[in-house]
Amino acid sequence: MLKIDRGISQGIIVFALLLLASGIFFACEQKPQQMEETTTQQATPAPEMQEPMAPAEEPQAQAPQDEPIKIGAIFAITGRAAWLGEPEARTAEMIIEKVNGQGGINGRVIELIVKDTQGAEDRAVNAVRDLFREDVVAIIGPSRSGTSMAVADMCEEQQMPLISCAALAQITEGRKWVFKTPQKDSDVVIRIYEYMRDHGMTRVALITGTTGFGAGGREKLKEMAPEYGLEVVADETYGPGDTDMTPHLTRIRGTNPQAIVNWSIIPGQSIVMKNMKELGMSDIQIFQSHGFGNYGYLKAAGDAAEGVLFPAGRALVVDDLPADHPQKEVLSKLKQDYETRYDEPLSTFAGHAYDALWLVLDAIENVGADRAAIRDYIENRKGFVGTGGVFNFSPEDHTGLDKDSLEMLTVRNGKFAIPGGE
Repeated sequence: MLKIDRGISQGIIVFALLLLASGIFFACEQKPQQMEETTTQQATPAPEMQEPMAPAEEPQAQAPQDEPIKIGAIFAITGRAAWLGEPEARTAEMIIEKVNGQGGINGRVIELIVKDTQGAEDRAVNAVRDLFREDVVAIIGPSRSGTSMAVADMCEEQQMPLISCAALAQITEGRKWVFKTPQKDSDVVIRIYEYMRDHGMTRVALITGTTGFGAGGREKLKEMAPEYGLEVVADETYGPGDTDMTPHLTRIRGTNPQAIVNWSIIPGQSIVMKNMKELGMSDIQIFQSHGFGNYGYLKAAGDAAEGVLFPAGRALVVDDLPADHPQKEVLSKLKQDYETRYDEPLSTFAGHAYDALWLVLDAIENVGADRAAIRDYIENRKGFVGTGGVFNFSPEDHTGLDKDSLEMLTVRNGKFAIPGGE
């Protein structure tokens, strides 16, 4: 069962009914304002996604057993960050159809209530407030780091499990009820800087967006550079609506860097690479963050993306993984299901939603539809094979992944690839 709220309000319908009995009187009725577009779809069976866990003790029932279990989801389905949120929403929809098609979880239907934040903090806050009133047992999302930070403390105060699909390490720091599925930005920085160190690079220039994601990455890049013998020779920033980074790159070129790290989301990721090509800066190696893991971004950059390096999860190169890789089965099945259904390439962002939703469903199956039990179960979950890696959560680590969950990738002949492969 799927509810999608796109923030569209219908008009208030007022009608009057004239009745005659012993006298004449009026009765007026007003229909409530409609805030949700509800879609109920025929489900199809799904393959088993995770190894079954040992049955837990009888779960604490929060509602009659014939009522659906409600899970909230907040994604940037429209707006500038839709390339993140749209595949996330599609993946969640696909999973819920399959789960309900095989009888739900413990015999109960799962109702996913999806809210579109349009990538905006205020909309995310309002969406979470709405989901609190819906009495959901957990929330997955948001898509962006900024929107995740905007709602994290709300969920903490309401003791609502939140599994963010954004990367900023600070999203979970110091919080008991908040988790996330993308790799930490600090681990991405480690993989980039290890590569630079191993290839004799010592001078790096930074160009980052001013969103929450960009600002968080910039902080880690500056903080960790000395550990790897790197000198930050330039530090440029740009806004999410900027369309020309030529002035920034001209200043960077004057500092004679060996490498440039661009840390942002669309459109900045693609614009920087296109501007570099126009300026003839092919002698400087360009690195991107893990936020580049989407074929839509690659298409926007065109041939300017050739040779870029960036760490990311393995969803983009699943066909290149050996048959015995622990993620091969999960990634191959998701890729087949997603690309068959939506006729578009699988992205790492789809994977973030996959991991977040399955963590919640796995918890419900084993401990029931109780918020506190779900939180406790996820915090202690070990060996959960997802698209981002093999998750091992703990009270100290609400991401559950380390740098080994990241593969250094490149673009070769217009496709994502592992460097050195053919």
